[in-house]
Amino acid sequence: MFAIDKRLLNFIVIVFLTIATFVWTFYIFHLDFDFALVSTVVIIRMLSSRLILQDYSLSWSKASQKTFLIKSFVYIISFFIYIPIFYGDIYLYFLASELFLYLFSINFLMYTYYYYINKSDIVKTKTVVIYGAGHSGAKLNSEFSDSEYKVKYFIDDSVEYQNRSIDNISIISQEKFKNSLVETKLNLLIIAIPSANKDRVKEIYSSLNPFFDEIKVLPSFDDIIGDQDFSKQLKDLSVEDLLARNPKDLDKDKISSFINDKTILVTGAGGSIGSEICRQCEKFGAKKLILLDHSEYNLYVINEEIKNIQKVCIMQSVVNKDFLDETFKIHKPEIVIHAAAYKHVPLVEANIYEGIVNNIIGTKNVIDTSIKYGVEKFVMISTDKAVRPTNVMGTTKRICELYAQNVVSLENSNNKGTDIVAVRFGNVLDSSGSVIPKFKAQIANGENLTVTHKDVTRYFMLIPEACELVLQAGAIGTGGEIFILDMGEPIKIVDLAQKMIDLSNKNNIGIDFIGLRPGEKLYEELLHDENDTKTKYDSITVAKSTFYDIKKLNLDIQDLLVCEDKLAKLKKIVPEFSHKTN
Repeated sequence: MFAIDKRLLNFIVIVFLTIATFVWTFYIFHLDFDFALVSTVVIIRMLSSRLILQDYSLSWSKASQKTFLIKSFVYIISFFIYIPIFYGDIYLYFLASELFLYLFSINFLMYTYYYYINKSDIVKTKTVVIYGAGHSGAKLNSEFSDSEYKVKYFIDDSVEYQNRSIDNISIISQEKFKNSLVETKLNLLIIAIPSANKDRVKEIYSSLNPFFDEIKVLPSFDDIIGDQDFSKQLKDLSVEDLLARNPKDLDKDKISSFINDKTILVTGAGGSIGSEICRQCEKFGAKKLILLDHSEYNLYVINEEIKNIQKVCIMQSVVNKDFLDETFKIHKPEIVIHAAAYKHVPLVEANIYEGIVNNIIGTKNVIDTSIKYGVEKFVMISTDKAVRPTNVMGTTKRICELYAQNVVSLENSNNKGTDIVAVRFGNVLDSSGSVIPKFKAQIANGENLTVTHKDVTRYFMLIPEACELVLQAGAIGTGGEIFILDMGEPIKIVDLAQKMIDLSNKNNIGIDFIGLRPGEKLYEELLHDENDTKTKYDSITVAKSTFYDIKKLNLDIQDLLVCEDKLAKLKKIVPEFSHKTN
């Protein structure tokens, strides 16, 4: 019954508002009131409201710009209906004047009602500044009307927007905001620029972080959920957002031509790197994915995620060559991307034999099997720890590089022209076993962050960025290269830890230095020699070739498996290996 009353109220408003606007219009034009004219207009407006776009049922408490347009359209249509009836009897400008007065009055009435019904009783106890005065910023401002946050300013880089306002909230430049701020820190900054790249977000954060307790960011256009409030999609600025780099020379066409319509086998498919390689292969249109991993859980997770291409899951270890042989025979991969490896330095230090078998023998098995079955291209994931290694893990990966680089020169009937390349890069952000998940867990538990040494540095790159460049390097490889990805400048781990503490807003958390672990060094390197050469992409360099007789290397690897002093044998194969026990 309540809804019916609301609809009837709409007709009552039409009657009284039409009479009121005509009374005023007759008065200002010094004309006598014409009851027949007014009655006719009332009836036509009521019928239009009932029959055109169901205007009579529009809820005033949920009014929007669209509601205004609908109402205006309905009454303009009714105007053109009654104009012919009175044409010649009364001036057109008289009827037009009344129409505009009526439209103003009914929409003013509607929005006044909307404001009264929807005004919030919530006390505004916090201040928010929205960076970006476009559509996204305006929408957030509207959504904050029912929250404890009061929007104090809009900041925008566009001179066109500056010195204007939205709902009486000033739009100012970043510099003006800094110069005018005389109070204590504000509560929240929202970066509401979905089109902004990570570099721009980092610039804004670096510039304005000192002025706010908290900073949140609206996701990119690709990640925004259209039918959900923007205020509910805001995310905390993460350390990944601040450390991310955007390769300027990413060649997606080259990657696509490499991946599209190919059958691709990924070893370690459920790991941090392997799983992202699988996602990229799906994105770039691979025909079929062979997901190979010895971890049942990891394989299950990535299998559930990959949905849009043909795939097969192989729960298998790269150490078992007979099983690998059967997999290659059945599925006939055209490209193999080898991401399976033990990568955690202290664990490999404590399990030297297992590290040697998994990393060296596993890699050798996959390369040999790829050659045997005529795989077009083999891409091995390497590490910066392979450069002048100080630990067993890095040394095993260096031996894998030597094998990958020199096996292509082996002249025998089994080599069917497989291009074998390796790609070397540093740490990837948020990978399993990396320092960032560890720091996140310590922050969540309210613990001090543990850093090995105040001067320790590492290279970092986002996993998707690294994997895209891996595929790009694979695309341009012709065999025998070790590609090196540009990781930018190394980052001090203590600075990384402090940045994560700052982002968490937990000022009671400190940093404890616990000393370097076995096999660790203060800094990592990506280059062996200054003579390493550039490719046509600045983000990818080719390491200087290192010759190692492949027959001798095979014999050395066999000896390594059976000898007692494995560290000494590793040193013999990789003379630059300088073992640190710390």
